[in-house]
Amino acid sequence: MSDNPAISDLSFEDALKRLETIVHRLESGEASLDESITLYAEGDRLRGQCEARLQAAQARIEKIAVRPDGSAAGVQPFDAG
Repeated sequence: MSDNPAISDLSFEDALKRLETIVHRLESGEASLDESITLYAEGDRLRGQCEARLQAAQARIEKIAVRPDGSAAGVQPFDAG
């Protein structure tokens, strides 16, 4: 798939679309064993790239800290937990 951009160059959305295409192809059962192995490996790299981008985005998200009177007290790191 040399005509495709490198996985690291894909936007999150494009990587996710490619991953969905791969999943559909694998689930269809139409791919040969060799193609399935190649697709699975690409899908695993895409999954890793998407996960890394999500973690990086989450690390940049901040939440607004609010004082008891409702006024903004600044920002704090986002806590997903």
